[in-house]
Amino acid sequence: MRFGLFYEHQLPRPWAADDEHQLLKDALDQVELADRIGFDHVWEVEHHFLEEYSHSSAPEVFLAAASQRTRRIRLGHGIVQLPQGFNHSARVAERIATLDLVSDGRVDFGTGESSSEAELGGFVVDRDTKRENWEEALDAVTRMFVEEPFAGYDGRFLQMPPRNVVPKPLQKPHPPVWVACSRKETIHLAAQKGIGALSFSFINPEEAQAWVSDYYSTLQSEQCVPAGFAVNPNLAIVLPFMCHEDETTAVERGLDGGHFFGFSLLHYYAFGDHHPGRTDIWAEFQEKRSLFGFDRTIAAGPVEHLGATIEQNGIGSLRGAVGTPDQVRTLLRAYEQVGVDQVIFVAQAGRNRHEHICEALELFGMEVLPEFAERADAAEKEKLDRLAPAMEAALARREPARVVDPDYSFPAVMKP
Repeated sequence: MRFGLFYEHQLPRPWAADDEHQLLKDALDQVELADRIGFDHVWEVEHHFLEEYSHSSAPEVFLAAASQRTRRIRLGHGIVQLPQGFNHSARVAERIATLDLVSDGRVDFGTGESSSEAELGGFVVDRDTKRENWEEALDAVTRMFVEEPFAGYDGRFLQMPPRNVVPKPLQKPHPPVWVACSRKETIHLAAQKGIGALSFSFINPEEAQAWVSDYYSTLQSEQCVPAGFAVNPNLAIVLPFMCHEDETTAVERGLDGGHFFGFSLLHYYAFGDHHPGRTDIWAEFQEKRSLFGFDRTIAAGPVEHLGATIEQNGIGSLRGAVGTPDQVRTLLRAYEQVGVDQVIFVAQAGRNRHEHICEALELFGMEVLPEFAERADAAEKEKLDRLAPAMEAALARREPARVVDPDYSFPAVMKP
């Protein structure tokens, strides 16, 4: 099993003048540390207008900076918003390829469509057609990576004449492709398209087992028609994270951050009534957290076994990988046993302090990570060898790259 770090760049109110600057500098320090420790991925979101929850509107800039401070950690877009209102497909292909070149081929291309009204409404993207918009853009972008020149597109959302989209990515045929998932149905869709599933739901190992089983059985079936020109068989889940030798200290340092992450997400995606520049989500969190599954008294108590959620009298409260090295190790073994390929930690959340995040990463790197790293390479090779025939068959079902008429040209200046 592999490990990643996930960044929303959370910044609860109130804000000081230099807070955003310090937030990004601290995050870069954390990524550099994670690279040294042996983490496999850093994942960075693209969100817009989601104040407090996510100040990460230009992930390609942050990941480019991270690429120059690291050597081996993979740089994951988790995710690029693909519908045309957010990003023109050619610009996506250009940015991904450039990042792949400057990072020496370390990019993972996570994709998605967004579902918050803040973003969909802000960019005037139609909610009813955003899935179709994403599917069309995904096909176009992956073709831009491999077609030379790109043969153009005449779709519902993208119309573009033939052009050679440059540069091309270093990884061939292109970086691994993923999609953001919050429901089992989207994980099934990821398998149908032969791409990795980035699950942003907090699920326990027992639930993850059903998702893994459906994902891999679908990927190996005739339902799988790859969206790109390579298959990326991987399923990742996200968990809040804070590690300390003392469980009470780990909870004090990390639980509120993980809870704010979940609460602020629901504020924008479920129950919030947001007044831009005025709503104080942190204050609402302090007042209403227990009403929405973030009860501190339930999650903070000493527990024998960690879980994504802790249940008490039929009520669940988010906990995740917040605990001692032994507790975290036991939880991760459970995810590994059911076939999860990567666990992605949310450490920079709420008001979690930079120095506590770094201490937790160091401790995890010394006490927990080595055991899993020893098994990861062999397990991944075994998986790819086992899936190779199904992946080859799936790629044979994908429409190939197209060829442009060699007589096609365009003038330097369009005639009036």
